[in-house]
Amino acid sequence: MSKFNLFGRLSASPTNPKNHPKAKSFDVADLYAGPFGADNNELSEQTLGLDEKLRQAYFWIVNNAIISPHYDIEYNDKPPQQFRAGDSHSTINLPTEQSYSSYILLPLLTFATQSKCLFIGGPGRGKTASALLMGVLGGYTTKEVKRAMQHGHPQMTVADLLGNPLPADLATAQSVEDIRISWRKWLGMRVKIVDEYNRIPTRTQSSLLTVMGDNYAELYNQVFECPDAAWFLTANDDQGGGTYQVIEALKDRIDVVVQALSFNPRFLSQLLLRIEEGVKPEDMVPPQIIFSEDEISQMSLAIRNIEIPDDIRRRIEFFGSHFEFSEYSASQFEYKTKDTSRLSGVKAHILASMDNGRDRLKDLGCQTLNGISVRSLMSLLQFSKALAYFRGNDAVELDDVRQVLPFVFHSRLFADCDSPFFELPENAFFRSDKIGWLRFLFDSSCREFDRLGLGNSDSVEALSNEFDEGLDGLTVKAAKKRINRIETEIAQLVEGKKMYGHIYEDVVKLKYLHQRYTNYLKWLES
Repeated sequence: MSKFNLFGRLSASPTNPKNHPKAKSFDVADLYAGPFGADNNELSEQTLGLDEKLRQAYFWIVNNAIISPHYDIEYNDKPPQQFRAGDSHSTINLPTEQSYSSYILLPLLTFATQSKCLFIGGPGRGKTASALLMGVLGGYTTKEVKRAMQHGHPQMTVADLLGNPLPADLATAQSVEDIRISWRKWLGMRVKIVDEYNRIPTRTQSSLLTVMGDNYAELYNQVFECPDAAWFLTANDDQGGGTYQVIEALKDRIDVVVQALSFNPRFLSQLLLRIEEGVKPEDMVPPQIIFSEDEISQMSLAIRNIEIPDDIRRRIEFFGSHFEFSEYSASQFEYKTKDTSRLSGVKAHILASMDNGRDRLKDLGCQTLNGISVRSLMSLLQFSKALAYFRGNDAVELDDVRQVLPFVFHSRLFADCDSPFFELPENAFFRSDKIGWLRFLFDSSCREFDRLGLGNSDSVEALSNEFDEGLDGLTVKAAKKRINRIETEIAQLVEGKKMYGHIYEDVVKLKYLHQRYTNYLKWLES
């Protein structure tokens, strides 16, 4: 059997049999991307959408390139068969619907959305190899990807990262603006890889931050505009350790964190086959699953057009509302946040000791040291859309949010291990199982959302929707009536009750609406 047949085979059947045809409201040329190989690698006459091409890429990688039998992103269309294992009675689920390996899927969604992914895990677990495959999918040769890969090391300078001034210009230039720069080729690529980024010196990290965050590089007052790109970074852990501490702003630019799980020795025969045939998967990527720049742009646009239903959005809002509130961080209501105490240097346990009324086991905010940033919420929305697109759906489902949320917040939401929640024996393993803990937080939030009946009756949402209809033509009488309703709602939320994060965020929103109506009323009366 030839090397190509060993690694280059693509199935002729669709990877998602239940996938329905896309609505033809777009140009066919924009949505369809050429034929796919059949079992014998002959081109099929059927053209498939880019979402199917993305799935073809996923299944080729997971079945032929990266050995990852860990199907940890689970979907079920009926209750799965379950087993209990070990002294901890851990649950083993056998999914009843197409499920996926996060180690392959999340980088592929990063590629499709041109986002930023961090691979973490011990040496030799395939982090760099997986990033290399993403570069090949982007249309670059293996040699081009390897040469463009940035390898972090303690002596890495800004010039090593970005480029050098031309020696002749340094000798003859009359001003800084006259100095031309020989920019590094990797800056212009649409797939960028930084290996062991936590070994890069702090000063050089700042230059990397500019490229990652703002898509440009600057040297000697010269600017190189970088194209939108998918970023893949690797590190042995995500705690910021390494030769140099990773600056917080750089860590916050990362959209998802994916853990490289251990190799299962039951798949040793596949390693043996590669040795005997003398092949590497990155050299055998079928051309049918390589994406052009136009296809990547079309995919990114299609993903942005995926709908997030209002009910799903409200559950995400409710989840995000639990974590920032800190009652004793300030006297003024707006400053009662964990970030206020962090900026002042007050230790979290000191403020926790002053809290004498709330149920610290019930309050999800008591499990974390920080709140959720705007950038992380945007990443969650984007990857939820991307996962729905990958599954062939036109709208995000709750399970899509549930599956990607732990990877988005992995290095952004920090557990307070001194919380009473982690002291319970049944929760002890959540101290190290960050993916499981974050998913537990979301499940708990959804249960509380249902208990409060917010899916059926949400007065704050109703007042917000009423305001969003606009103020044109609103009379003085009507504006005063709305202000009174807001004041009544605030009273019902706070009087005689313990303050929890979601109540705090509701009150802040209501105060905002109250101020908008007050300003409008003053304008009308003038």
